[in-house]
Amino acid sequence: MSKVAWLFPGQGSQTVGMGLALAEAESAARAALQEADTALGFPLSKLMAEGPEETLKLTEHTQPAILTHSTMVVRAYGGRLPKPDFAAGHSLGEYSALVAIGSLAFDDAVKTVRERGRAMQAAVPVGLGAMAAILGMSAAEVEAACREGSGKSGKTVVPANYNGPGQIVIAGDAEAVEAAMEAAKAKGGRKMMKLPVSAPFHSPLMEPAQAHMAPILGGIAFAKPTCPLVNNVDAALVSEPEALRDGLVRQISGAVRWEATLALLLKQGVTMFIELGPGKVLSGLVKRQAKEAGLEIRAINIGGPEDLAQLV
Repeated sequence: MSKVAWLFPGQGSQTVGMGLALAEAESAARAALQEADTALGFPLSKLMAEGPEETLKLTEHTQPAILTHSTMVVRAYGGRLPKPDFAAGHSLGEYSALVAIGSLAFDDAVKTVRERGRAMQAAVPVGLGAMAAILGMSAAEVEAACREGSGKSGKTVVPANYNGPGQIVIAGDAEAVEAAMEAAKAKGGRKMMKLPVSAPFHSPLMEPAQAHMAPILGGIAFAKPTCPLVNNVDAALVSEPEALRDGLVRQISGAVRWEATLALLLKQGVTMFIELGPGKVLSGLVKRQAKEAGLEIRAINIGGPEDLAQLV
């Protein structure tokens, strides 16, 4: 019997107007949006609907906005979707996944990710860190380029997101990232591009943020989820509350092992992938990875009422 996985997007999927059609169409989505406003003590709903974009792009706003949009989709349409056998979320999306499968309360999660965004930004002053996408190279080749970049600059650069075959994001000190990009180019990388982010997420430079968030996450109640989560930092099936909490702490400075996450889900027999929230990045990644593996799957995105036709 085929299995279902719910996937939840991370930072970068935000747009001004996100969730607007959904809030207008569905009372359950409106209620979730109001719950976020109340929990945060400011009108996130207005920022999501109207911007300005530069304010929405600040990580302390982006993270609760994407979590809220994903939760709006689950509240509005979760009952109409095939129930998940597994869930996974990319970086911030791991919080969205845990809300969806009943492990985390939404108001706790939305407040926590706002603080997570603040802590991650505070860990490295703007301009001192960087992230870049490296395309067309194996994991081993990118890791070698990072070692070379670190050696040349005397600073830190590491793989941060193993997003899919030939698509890896690196992060670290700006100087070291530049040196790693040069090394990747010399080794035959197809494309290298700096990402428009404000901090080097999922790198050792985030250790101060991790230390800040550990006691905050320690003070939040985690329940046993309705299905297992494949966590980012280990790409492992996790169901125990303490293990779920520990994964959220460690993923702040640890790499997002998304390619391994999808490989595990495919190995578990998942043939239906549903991305819940803004954008289509994750559904695109799973289509590509399944194709390269010679597997037939279906992957769709549900972000608003216009997407429901895909369920037919």
